[in-house]
Amino acid sequence: MAWCSLRSLNVPMADMGALRTRAPLAVAGIAAGSAIWRSSAKKSSRFACLSISSSSVIKEAVATEKAPAALGPYSQAIKANNLLFVSGVLGLIPETGKFISDSVEDQTEQVLKNMGEILKGGGADYSSVVKTTIMLADLSDFQKVNGIYAKYFPAPAPARSTYQVAALPLNAKIEIECIAAL
Repeated sequence: MAWCSLRSLNVPMADMGALRTRAPLAVAGIAAGSAIWRSSAKKSSRFACLSISSSSVIKEAVATEKAPAALGPYSQAIKANNLLFVSGVLGLIPETGKFISDSVEDQTEQVLKNMGEILKGGGADYSSVVKTTIMLADLSDFQKVNGIYAKYFPAPAPARSTYQVAALPLNAKIEIECIAAL
């Protein structure tokens, strides 16, 4: 098991000696003790994961008519825990649901415009994006996409992964998803 820090909740760090001796430990009003130690000891781990579950975690769907509607049972984006998770975006024109063109350059430009509208709808913008994932139908389009992508994301650029995939929805040339901090 991994140790989960509670510093963001201003909770003092747990005394690991108390866990080793199986003495009860109270953290943020939640009792933890020998049951946690025994469950983690079975895996030969010297650490326990202390977490606080709460029903106050809010998950909110973000939807805008200024970007193409989701093509299936998913949201354009979800807000949760001060993050915005934007689903994969295609280069579709929102009003028609058709691709802007067959070129990867035009689709990339439209993808990023659509993404900008979804970010705006969720209370974010390009500067708050911390991670993107790009899926390309053809990895040889990598340099073309980079040139357009660089115009949208100010320094420091977000972390990024790029993959060539077997196929994309509606035979798109590119799809991009992202995570933004709120």
